[in-house]
Amino acid sequence: MGMSLDERVRSTVAALLHATGESQTDLAAALGVSQAQVSRRQSGTAVWSLADCDAVAAHYGIDVLELLAGPTRATESLSEERRRVPRRHAHTARAAAVQDGEAR
Repeated sequence: MGMSLDERVRSTVAALLHATGESQTDLAAALGVSQAQVSRRQSGTAVWSLADCDAVAAHYGIDVLELLAGPTRATESLSEERRRVPRRHAHTARAAAVQDGEAR
């Protein structure tokens, strides 16, 4: 039957944390909650409310529907600046720029 919406949101938040290199503490600070509250939501002992989902989506600069669509869609929707590891073509350009900077 697939994942429940709650499971999907948890896996999406985990994927966004990984993709951006943020910790639960970073996300908690952005949402104005404690790290323990984020941890409880991520472990499934508490649920991500719709208001939470709006706040998480806003924090990552994606549409809430992209958050609800799941990890792949949500992480693909992240801007290049938010990614810890940019997509390969952007990474190559950045590496070249760094090398140019060192060469001068």
